[in-house]
Formats: sequence, structure tokens, C-alpha cells
Amino acid sequence: MSFDDPFQMQRELRYGAPVCDQILTGRHFTIGYSWYFRQAKWTLEIINRERDLINEVTLQDRMDNFRADVRIPQRFRAGLKAYRGSGYDRGHLVASANQDLQQMQNSETFLLSNMSPQHPDLNRRGWRDLECAVRELDAKPNILETYVLTCPLFYFGETIETIGKNQKDYGIDVPIPHAFVKSVLAEDDKGKLSLWTFEMPNAKLEHDLGHYLVKTYDVEQKVGGRFWDRVAGGDMHRAKGGEGDWIEPMWDH
Repeated sequence: MSFDDPFQMQRELRYGAPVCDQILTGRHFTIGYSWYFRQAKWTLEIINRERDLINEVTLQDRMDNFRADVRIPQRFRAGLKAYRGSGYDRGHLVASANQDLQQMQNSETFLLSNMSPQHPDLNRRGWRDLECAVRELDAKPNILETYVLTCPLFYFGETIETIGKNQKDYGIDVPIPHAFVKSVLAEDDKGKLSLWTFEMPNAKLEHDLGHYLVKTYDVEQKVGGRFWDRVAGGDMHRAKGGEGDWIEPMWDH
């Protein structure tokens, strides 16, 4: 690989990532963008990867400076007007509270390339609860780093609706995901990797978080790409035997 290969330079990509149309390397996380869906195909982060600073800095307030990502060709990127009056939230894929050590770090989470149309009852409740639970996992004394891969999910057997139809914001509509996936890879102080993958409908959740744990192998088929393909020995979800036949129990939170 060349020296400027993002998989060599970005720490959060060390265990791999699915394919995408455009890789947007940020200062603190990476976005794999889909031109077809006008939003990220995936985001990949290490929760506050400069964690040695946590006790030395004042955590930043939310910047709330939502804006288009001008790294994306204009005809393929969402604008603020697409969300206006749509009934959907600008749902963070990389959570603002996961990146709050520095103003610039937090500001990057408010690029619209890090947003997907998310039902308010998911974004402000179940999705927020999952984000909090992942931060609790990361705060455990034996956890060194927590990698989080997040993907909007579209079911091709179902109708795909869009927002932005009546807005002239670059003339594009933004498809509404049917669900969202969050795959969490935690590395402990003994070098052991543990994996949990969640699939949540883009709607109000009716169950606790553990109900939405799924087999990583199965959801990879829906997203269309392998998640952690740089882990030695292949897929993490083969760790307990046959391909995709095991789910790690939910951690205590």
C-alpha cells in the first residue's frame, strides 16, 4: 500500500472497514461515504482516542454547527434544507459525546456527512441509550480502546422514502434508512478483542438494548461489506465456532 493509504494512517481503520464510494478522513474519525445514498455508508471511530487527555482538559460542549461537507461533490451531498420540516432528526452516526476533548474534534461530528435521517423516537431515546452504553463500556478500567462502526441500513425489499423532495438544496433527495447498525469492537488490557453488533429499526424501540444484538455475519450481508476484515484469522464472529453462529452477551451497563 502507498504511504498515503488511509488504512495505514488512520488509527480507527487498523482492523478494517467496508468498501465505499469515497473515504473522508477526519482529524479524529473516518467516514465511508455513499454517493448513491447521499450519506455515509459507514463511520468508524475510536471513542475519544486521545483518552490520556481526559483528566487534563475540560470536556467541550456540543458545537451544534451543522453544515454540509464540501469534500463531497455537490450533486452527491446533503444540505441543511433537506432536513428542514422533514420530521426526521439529523442523526449523528459518530456521536458528539464520543468526541468532546477538543472543539475541532466535536465540530467534525456536525458535518452532514456524519448524519442520516433518523426518527426522533430512535435518535433521542434508544439510539442515545446505546451510545451511552458504549461509552460506559469504554470507561471500564480494563478496556484500552473501543472501536465503533456505524452504518445506515436499507432493506431493498422495502420501499425507500426520502426527505428533501420539496427543497431546492442542490436538487437532491436523501433516502431514509430503514434501520441502523452499530458494531462495537473493544480491546482490553490483555489484547483480547470482544465484538457486539446491534441492528435497530429507524423507529421507536420497544425492547431493551440486548434485544437488538445480531450476528455480525448476517448484518454484513445486508450492509454489503465485511466489518473487521483486518482482524487476524478473518471474521471476529467466527471466534466461537461455525460461521456466524454466536453472539457475545451484552456487557453490564
